[in-house]
Amino acid sequence: MIIEPRMRGFICLTAHPDGCAQSVKNQIQYVQSKGAIDGAKKVLVIGASTGFGLASRITSAFGSGAATIGVFFEKEPAEGKTATPGWYNTAAFEQEAHKAGLYAKSINGDAFSNEIKQKTIDLIKADLGQVDMVIYSLASPVRMHPVTGILHRSVLKPIGGTFTNKTVDFHTGNVTQVSIEPANQDDIDNTVVVMGGEDWAMWMEALQKAGVLADGVTTIAYSYIGPEVTEAVYRKGTIGRAKDHLEASAFEITDSLKSVNGKAYVSVNKALVTQASSAIPVIPLYISLLYKIMKAEGVHEGCIEQIQRLFSERLYTGAAVPTDDQGRIRIDDWEMREDIQEKVKALWATATTENLPEIGDLAGYKQDFLNLFGFGFEGVDYNAEANEMTMISSIANH
Repeated sequence: MIIEPRMRGFICLTAHPDGCAQSVKNQIQYVQSKGAIDGAKKVLVIGASTGFGLASRITSAFGSGAATIGVFFEKEPAEGKTATPGWYNTAAFEQEAHKAGLYAKSINGDAFSNEIKQKTIDLIKADLGQVDMVIYSLASPVRMHPVTGILHRSVLKPIGGTFTNKTVDFHTGNVTQVSIEPANQDDIDNTVVVMGGEDWAMWMEALQKAGVLADGVTTIAYSYIGPEVTEAVYRKGTIGRAKDHLEASAFEITDSLKSVNGKAYVSVNKALVTQASSAIPVIPLYISLLYKIMKAEGVHEGCIEQIQRLFSERLYTGAAVPTDDQGRIRIDDWEMREDIQEKVKALWATATTENLPEIGDLAGYKQDFLNLFGFGFEGVDYNAEANEMTMISSIANH
């Protein structure tokens, strides 16, 4: 079928298999161009199909020659209906990994469930024995709790008062005021259950009990802090509470991994265009201003550049991993540079619908958003028929 982007609000309802494959190839080429990383050799990536998780899987495989198992929850294709982008990303990743002689298998299902945890453990036991790196990069708006059976929903709300500020509709470029009502205690609690560190800890406990964690194992989860301007709705809002919980969980997990000399880290990453961030009011405007400045300064990074730098310059240098006073790895250091944040602040104050195309990088934002779904890549003929029924080799056999 000929596949075109079909937008509804903050999501695109279609994905392009060839475009997603091109995206994966571009990321692989980038990692290979930066040279080998002396990293982990057997890697489990939970949330492996898009964004930072996919970048982590690509960097592990093509930077360090690692065998990888990826866990994710994606919709497979049906005749005349495309899969979600993560499905096609993974199909392309496995194909490239196998071509390069690398082990790569994937599990599609709810990573919050005990069943998928067990399935993953069984696969590690059967094929790899143990893993020496676990990446935790899940982003989901809901979580069915595996113990209570309760379905929790996360919300994006400020705490303590209504938040009003500017935002942009990145489809139209309209800059408007947005007001978000404050969260109640239930909102906060639910968001922490969905997006905090409990599930990460449950994964590590299950893997450790099963004896599939190698001695000296490292596990890493991803977080975000961001600037003052997004603080009320992000770091000091419901999501921030969940991130606080995630970051606190790193210390508890490190403690529980003592017997295998393991260590848990949280890496604070930079603001990037993702499906999740596009839905957060204020963030798209911040990102489009930030991108303009970081590109001008020559320090702009996408997911793959960010993760390649995390692995090569923080995790696997042969020296101790550098962390801030709260034990976090800071790979958002370029975004949070004082000069860059000062410039963003100044532009923020003046941003309007009229001047945003000039002072911000709305075009870059839109491009990145389309790229998430496999659209807008050079070297892909979008007028040609594409095979929406592209399958993931390790899943197709089951």
